[in-house]
Amino acid sequence: MSQSRLFAFSVLLISACILGLAPILVRLTETGPAAAAFWRFAFALPLLFAICGLPKGEGIGRPSKWMVLAGVFFALDLSFWHYGIVMTSVANATVLCNLTPVVVTLFGWIVFKQTPARLFILALALAMGGAFAMAAGADGQQGTDPVLGDILSLVVSLWYAGYFLAVQQARTTAGAMRVTLWATLVGVVPLGIAALLLGEDMIPATLAGWAACVGMGVMHVAGQGGVAWSLGKLPPAIAAVIILIQPIVAGLLSWWIFGETLTPVQALGGALVLGAILLAQWSARKPGPDTKTGAGSGEPTPVNV
Repeated sequence: MSQSRLFAFSVLLISACILGLAPILVRLTETGPAAAAFWRFAFALPLLFAICGLPKGEGIGRPSKWMVLAGVFFALDLSFWHYGIVMTSVANATVLCNLTPVVVTLFGWIVFKQTPARLFILALALAMGGAFAMAAGADGQQGTDPVLGDILSLVVSLWYAGYFLAVQQARTTAGAMRVTLWATLVGVVPLGIAALLLGEDMIPATLAGWAACVGMGVMHVAGQGGVAWSLGKLPPAIAAVIILIQPIVAGLLSWWIFGETLTPVQALGGALVLGAILLAQWSARKPGPDTKTGAGSGEPTPVNV
């Protein structure tokens, strides 16, 4: 492995670990779930403006319709996921939301008639079985409403699939940091409104809560920015596999900080879901047949970060 490739690998690994802090920080903010997402965006924006405004930065520019759409989907993604983190275990919420690769490929199958490889169909079956096992195996003491939390975390994969597709279009005319800036700026408004309408606690009660909010903003820029930079240096399929360390980090931290443990059935379900994501990524690299052209896209699908 070349030094440049090794450096990019290291940056991506560190960025994925940083993003694994997200569900932990959500619980430490002392605010409501949507309010936590609002502060994540609010504290990330000054950093994003500063980075884009640097002499050698991308500049701020104007948002395209795809950037705006990405912001709406990202706001939905975080609000649903943050409620899922509160209602179910951190491990369940983090693993289930990472079914996005399966959702994106399934979307292409149904909407664009791009028939996936047979391995993907197997991955889909494994993912659904694993998700069911994680939901059914909960001991009832992992969050305020484990069943609803698992459902919300599953829905997150749909919102993130929309976010990914919108960002994919936005990146054709703008760089990663500019897209992230505008998606964050657009998303912060509906998150703030949602938190107020839901009557959530908006203001942390202690300095520790404020520190968690600030930490989420820094994590957003460092984690998302590091991943975006690394994707320009590494093959996407390899990057997608490395990013899967995120739910592992989140699960270990939740065990250490909150005393959460996985039941044997949940552990098996989590292993099945992660294995299914890997299989889906690998099958996406194969030239699967397309009903219209006879050729597959060969482009790997994303992992939620």
